[in-house]
Amino acid sequence: MGTKNKPTGLGLLFDEHAQAGRTTRFHLSRPFDIAPGAGTEFSVAGLAELVQETAGLLYAAGARPGDRVAIAKDNHWDYLLLACATARFGGLPVLVAGSLPAQTLGTVLKRADAQLLVTTAGILTSADEQGVDLKSFVPRTVTVGAALPGTVSLDDLRGARTPKVFRTASYEPMVATHTSGTTGVPKLVVHSVDTVLGHLGRTESLRFPIVAMKRSDTVATATPFNHMRMITWSTGTLKLEPKNALLLADARPDTAERMFAPRRPTYLEALPATYIGWQELAEKRPELYADVRLYVSTFDAIHPPTVRRFLHASKRRFPAWLQGWGQSETGPMTFRLLTRRALAAKGDRHPTTRDVGRPIPGFTGMKVVDPATMKPVPNGKPGVLLTRTDGRCIGYLGEQRRWHDKARGKWWNTGDYGLRTAAGAFRLLDREVDVIPGMSCIELEDVLADRLPQLLEAAVIGIPGQLPLPVVCTRDGSLDEAEWRRATADLPELGAPRVLPLEEIPRTSTGKVRRVELRERLLGEETYGTGRWT
Repeated sequence: MGTKNKPTGLGLLFDEHAQAGRTTRFHLSRPFDIAPGAGTEFSVAGLAELVQETAGLLYAAGARPGDRVAIAKDNHWDYLLLACATARFGGLPVLVAGSLPAQTLGTVLKRADAQLLVTTAGILTSADEQGVDLKSFVPRTVTVGAALPGTVSLDDLRGARTPKVFRTASYEPMVATHTSGTTGVPKLVVHSVDTVLGHLGRTESLRFPIVAMKRSDTVATATPFNHMRMITWSTGTLKLEPKNALLLADARPDTAERMFAPRRPTYLEALPATYIGWQELAEKRPELYADVRLYVSTFDAIHPPTVRRFLHASKRRFPAWLQGWGQSETGPMTFRLLTRRALAAKGDRHPTTRDVGRPIPGFTGMKVVDPATMKPVPNGKPGVLLTRTDGRCIGYLGEQRRWHDKARGKWWNTGDYGLRTAAGAFRLLDREVDVIPGMSCIELEDVLADRLPQLLEAAVIGIPGQLPLPVVCTRDGSLDEAEWRRATADLPELGAPRVLPLEEIPRTSTGKVRRVELRERLLGEETYGTGRWT
């Protein structure tokens, strides 16, 4: 069986773990969109049955082995069930955030070149209002919930027979998910059984001290479920078999409060932007986080005050924060454990959360190269970061040339700018496209967040010929000039800060600030960086 030997793929993921007798109970913040009447608590066996049923629905809708099935819906863990159902009969699931702007969603669907689209009436209607007919990009469209003219509802296909299981080769495309899209239209990253389940999923399934899930854990996650991270998290959870798994389909504080009150998490993962949104809840009801032994954050860097606040909300003696640095194309590349002691110093220009630790032993290699010559540079000198991993994706749908531009033999150009310290750790400075010579924007953002308690978000952006512009969001929408002068007195010269409401900061589906869009909106299109490896 795949759980004991080589994994067979997404199609039988839940079947194999059900046969292995996994006992984890999965608790949903709301019923699955594809099974609204099935409740909010599932066993592994119950999930396997739902995947089988869903495979029948998609097959009845006309999808066949070899077809690409694009899935663009509201955020929920049933993205994984739809992906498994598609893979079960030999289709290629292409997972796309339904929250993407209509024009972007249309571009992504065009690149996907799918034979079937699974979406919702709400997403179709919203796109139509913006002048984009999403149905025009696919031969057939199925809606989750109510149908619209030209579509078929999944509900109308209930009772369809389960199709025969189709197994693809381990090196062939198994799933496609898109990147965060901080620098433009998200890329559709293609992974195989070997890269995801055979390599990336294995990093989640080993019982490493501290960072691995325990059978006694109540794990919780609040992430975008269309992302590759959802697959690796789910694989690790099924294998390591914690007692309970809480899946939050949204980042609202009231959802977290409702889910955490009856079952306090001991192992919690969320987006950096979600942790920011939960800060007031952590202050108001710190007992909800009292049992957390390990916090996990991925997708983006996080400011030290946010980490500090949640570590102090835990009543554990030595709670830790696992900061992972990775990409959709590669999975995790480095990791670092942060503790209360590591974050004790406040307001200094120290790397804290920008120090992303060391490569994962036995899984990844890293090096820093000169962006002009692509030759390695000495420790302490900035350059472009390259990684080597067996988890590297096998292509981009509709943009294979772009993939080849970033692949250099066994190495992968991350497009991130950073350095290697004398101790062997890696420090992020900026994305190459966002670089401002002589400084690190993300370091300054950390310092500002540490020195200005009212700050919720900061983004330092710049173009040639102008002082760097700090864009900030505060709790009450104001910024005291004297406090700002004190906070920036020892920093590189900056332009006058621009204060914006938090909701006006453009973000990706994973909560990252869309710096390119923000820079073009406020300053213009010129950049210091080349953007060659975005």
